[in-house]
Amino acid sequence: MYAVVKTGGKQYKVAAGEKIKVEQIAADVGQEIVIDQVLAVGSGADLKVGSPLVSGASVTAVVVAHGRHDKVRIFKMRRRKHYQKHGGHRQHYTELQISAVNG
Repeated sequence: MYAVVKTGGKQYKVAAGEKIKVEQIAADVGQEIVIDQVLAVGSGADLKVGSPLVSGASVTAVVVAHGRHDKVRIFKMRRRKHYQKHGGHRQHYTELQISAVNG
């Protein structure tokens, strides 16, 4: 059984037992969270799509870790204008272990 959930402005296809990295969630490591924004639930060829959400469906997950992704380098330059600008960014994430898909 799998589900398509929405968290942090992004959509993820998840199934029980998987690990995913999502935008940072304010939860402690080891805490169980419930994601109730489920867009679709399916098992095999059977698919139930919500409009926009599937009523009564939820996904439970356990917070495994918090961390930061690799650095994204930002380099801006205007040729012949003596302008160069360097920057970088590391996005925070929360790693989740999906324990159950209900719906």
